[in-house]
Amino acid sequence: MGRGRRPSIMLKGFPLRFLRPPRLPASKPISQICKINMSVMAQSISPKFISLEKGRHAAESICTGFRFRLVSYNILAQVYVKSSSFPHSPSSCLKWKSRSQAILADLKNIDADFLCIQELDEYDRFYKKIMESFGYSSLYIQRTGEKRDGCGIFYKSRSAEVVLTEEVHYNDLVDFLELKNGLTDNEDGTENNHTSEDASIKDLPEKRNNFRHGDPNDPRVRLKRDCVGQLAAFKLNDPSGHLIVVANTHIYWDPDWADVKLAQAKYLVSRLSQFKALVSVKFNCTPSVIVAGDFNSTPGDEVYKYLLSANSNSAGEPLVKLCSLYATNGGEPIFTNCTSGFTGTLDYIFLSDSSYIRPVSLLHVPGPDSTDIIGGLPNHHHPSDHLPIGGDFEDYDLTLHSA
Repeated sequence: MGRGRRPSIMLKGFPLRFLRPPRLPASKPISQICKINMSVMAQSISPKFISLEKGRHAAESICTGFRFRLVSYNILAQVYVKSSSFPHSPSSCLKWKSRSQAILADLKNIDADFLCIQELDEYDRFYKKIMESFGYSSLYIQRTGEKRDGCGIFYKSRSAEVVLTEEVHYNDLVDFLELKNGLTDNEDGTENNHTSEDASIKDLPEKRNNFRHGDPNDPRVRLKRDCVGQLAAFKLNDPSGHLIVVANTHIYWDPDWADVKLAQAKYLVSRLSQFKALVSVKFNCTPSVIVAGDFNSTPGDEVYKYLLSANSNSAGEPLVKLCSLYATNGGEPIFTNCTSGFTGTLDYIFLSDSSYIRPVSLLHVPGPDSTDIIGGLPNHHHPSDHLPIGGDFEDYDLTLHSA
């Protein structure tokens, strides 16, 4: 579920251009985005992958390397589906029976080798066995506390073998920051210029007395948002035996808690960098890295900017350098989340900039003029309030050797 749960809050601290619904053609005014009533169940939209190889020489475009498809998708956990949260959606689209079948149809039609799923609930009782029948093995982590959803990576065993995994619990941030003793320094080693949003994290020692009272300004309370992530190393089933590290995560949603989001992003990059180093040593290789998820941050937010700029932490240890899959191939989608309360881009796929894989196609994301989007999400065409993003990748090292 996106940031639109509390529309009264989301205006604070965010550029207006990211909060307005994208501009529509004159024939489709913005007011239509949540007023169309669709009363009949339509078939799911067939995914369209747009080739990035148009500029390549014909001889070079022949697939000689191992190709795989990775898609990230926040499927909207059923536990969060309430008519009051989605007043623009037809009630029939919100029922578990129809939504679950539509989600399965989406996942099957996407036909990805790797599916990074957020807000995955009903995993043991529903998705796990059915996805196994589609040829997928899976990894799952449920959110901490009483939360019923989590993150999952479904992967085709014919395409890859998992060789190492780690779980990321962002509730560990309190201990992590205390051990680092770096609440006065940023992860990149620069001096903090704290705003009122992140002052509560800086002032951790002074806030301890408020812990028992559940004061949200106490970082020992504030940082425990029950969010999680996954780190997994896969050996591709191709002649090179190339290893890739896949990270899947769901960052905290509340726009008023930008400091918590940024802290989670920094923790993810730190853990990811350590995991990549471990894989490198353990398997004597240089793994490529793909980071996918719902980051609940727009391209103008600090989380997004940090993920693209992090170089080293306060100890001088190198961090994984990332670039955005979509931004480096034409630009981020206009939006990946579309509801009556919020329309904007929250979902991303990032790649390590020294990767041995290269994207060869992108999953097309519908724009505001698409008839299947008008009216807002979820609807009869899209069972979630988010849209899937992804791409096809090729081990270009193999291509170079075959050239």
